Amino acid sequence: MNKEENSPRKIESLAEAHRAFGLLKPQHPLVSLINGTYTQVNESAIPHYHVLTFYKIAYKPKLHGKLRYGQSYYDFDEGGLLFAAPGQVVGNHDNDASACSEYTLLIHPDFLLRYPLAKNIRQYGFFSYSTRETLHLSEEEKATIFDIFKMIEKELGSRIDDFSQDVVISQIELLLNYANRFYKRQFITRKAISHDLLQKLEEVMDQYFGDQLSVNQGLPSVAYLAEKVNLSPSYLSDMLRSLIGQNAQQYIHDKLIEKAKENLSTTNLTVREVAYTLGFEHSQSFSKLFKAKTNLSPLEFRRSFN
Repeated sequence: MNKEENSPRKIESLAEAHRAFGLLKPQHPLVSLINGTYTQVNESAIPHYHVLTFYKIAYKPKLHGKLRYGQSYYDFDEGGLLFAAPGQVVGNHDNDASACSEYTLLIHPDFLLRYPLAKNIRQYGFFSYSTRETLHLSEEEKATIFDIFKMIEKELGSRIDDFSQDVVISQIELLLNYANRFYKRQFITRKAISHDLLQKLEEVMDQYFGDQLSVNQGLPSVAYLAEKVNLSPSYLSDMLRSLIGQNAQQYIHDKLIEKAKENLSTTNLTVREVAYTLGFEHSQSFSKLFKAKTNLSPLEFRRSFN
């Protein structure tokens, strides 16, 4: 019984979401914008943990608590923009991301069918960020996002015609593109936190090889790195891409090559043994990666030091 009570509830449709919010059925079955300023939402009726079958974009004016980045914390009492994708579990004990916010946009995937956005929306990595990786907006950025919300609200409140879906799809794309721009700004403006992140990643990688975890656990994964710095894998990759021009997997590969070069130039380990100490199951995989990164085979690299 306890397991069933703790299981997240799956919300199958926008109509069901509206019922959970204590609202009337949506005007459109596949897209809805809830304006929390004018609409009374019964937040206590919303399941604490729930799984969405649609996209959710929401701005919460107050997110009580602190946002954690690695070993640092950043106040996020000013609120922020949250994103969730179909299949995601929403809600946690730290901040109530499931509650209705100042604006909440719900988009069923079927609404995007036959439009390029149906496929392109998966390219926006922030839909897989965790709720603690909120997009914090300046007042000017907030005004831009709110203007788009208002345009969508006005369009959905107008009489439906042959152009309605085209217009709303364009407005959603505009919203996502601005969010993408503002996230990039957020990575840049938090340079102190970013510097701490890079330093922490270096320490994690050094410890991974120093403690020979690679021998027992294999190659370090993006998920492992992300967990160690308290970020989601997607946020970590996007943040690294903005800082050093590489995603998390490329960062790991570069660190593997650095360690490989060190072993090849300062020890008598065979290529097979070097591959093993780094976590490779097969030395051929190691040699292939090394060649791709350096244009030399491991043996050719070693001979260059003799």
